[in-house]
Amino acid sequence: MVMFHSQGVHPGKRGNPHTRQHSDSMRRSLVDLEVIIPAYNEAARIPGTLHQTIEFLAGQDWSSRIVVVDNGSVDETVALVHRISREHRGEVPVSVVGCARRGKGAAVRRGLLSGTSKFTGFFDADLATPLETLTEAMTHLSGGAAAVIASRHAPGSTFVRPQHLGRRVGGTAFRALTRSKVKGIQDTQCGFKFFERDALTTAMVQCRSTGFAFDVELLLRLQDNDASIIELPVAWTDGAKSTFRPFQDGVASFASVIQLQKAAQ
Repeated sequence: MVMFHSQGVHPGKRGNPHTRQHSDSMRRSLVDLEVIIPAYNEAARIPGTLHQTIEFLAGQDWSSRIVVVDNGSVDETVALVHRISREHRGEVPVSVVGCARRGKGAAVRRGLLSGTSKFTGFFDADLATPLETLTEAMTHLSGGAAAVIASRHAPGSTFVRPQHLGRRVGGTAFRALTRSKVKGIQDTQCGFKFFERDALTTAMVQCRSTGFAFDVELLLRLQDNDASIIELPVAWTDGAKSTFRPFQDGVASFASVIQLQKAAQ
């Protein structure tokens, strides 16, 4: 059984910005796990997501930190995150980092590379994947897995709320396109992926995608490096307020993967 050792984490202090940056880096290095949540105009959902995530993480044996990556929000997302961070000071630390480059892939990349914890990963702000999945993910990671990803299409997975037709059709076509690239993986796009830091860093250095092909390329690089990837079937809930647009974003998704294929040739 792997034991995790929590260490004290102290809020950032006012003063010289370079001192604050150094202090934040040291502070973040003390936790076992960093959870990255990319956010773009998530004011309606982020309070509930953070409260639930903080409550869940506070009850685990491993120490954690939540990092919200603001991807250019123009609503109250950042202000709400700061408020919740103050409300829960002394429990699970919550911080915000900005990402000027638009796109979820860029935001996730920024968050993953900004920390130093042994384990890190991300999930979407809609909590479509149950938080309890993280317990099993950490068990596999502490046991030597390089990556643990949730899957909506692996044997045993279920849809709590069915996807609408447009997403089902687009998803089926996208999986057919990526199957030859990332072998043995049923679902490259589920928004729940966690990693061991060294394996992640090695793969990320090789990645160039920041758009819809980000997940595909990251998993591909991990496989190229013979890193073990475990796919967990989950009971997934399709977000009623999802920002994914089946036609526009679907076309962009296909274009990104085709560009990735051309680059590999």
